[in-house]
Amino acid sequence: MIPHRASAVEPWPGWVTSRAAQAVYGEHLVRIGQLIPALLYSQVMDRRDLAAAHERGDRDRVLADVGLQAMECRDDLLETAVVLDVLALCRPPGGYLPLPYQEEPGGPDEADELRTDASSVASDLAEHDLRNGTSLTGDIPPPLQDGCTEAERDAVRAYARREWRAREDPKGQ
Repeated sequence: MIPHRASAVEPWPGWVTSRAAQAVYGEHLVRIGQLIPALLYSQVMDRRDLAAAHERGDRDRVLADVGLQAMECRDDLLETAVVLDVLALCRPPGGYLPLPYQEEPGGPDEADELRTDASSVASDLAEHDLRNGTSLTGDIPPPLQDGCTEAERDAVRAYARREWRAREDPKGQ
């Protein structure tokens, strides 16, 4: 069997990205595709290690692990926002769920829910950067509030995309 060579069109075997995702992220789709399992694995391992230290009563280890997670928070927000954004771009175009969302019978449209999740994490990134002065590009949109518009949701997603490109292509600024 010939090993799969990841590309922007097919980052994983059988997963063909949309033209929208390719237009927004281009060559970065290979790296973003690698982040999906890495983010999931690291989250599980971090929680496992923290829970084990807590169960042992190892207060110093718990504090150290929490401190490390806090330092990695921005990277986690950025990487998760970008992964969710790519997955949302690979779905049919549509809207967002209202903020706040009230559960309805039958649940929300999956594509709308994914776009909403992408904008929510991107909003958390914007809020983090406003609070800590950690933006690489500036022009940080305000975090989302109840009753926000689709344009405001689009703005925080666009901000996460700019931050991703700035981090991955520092000379391209």
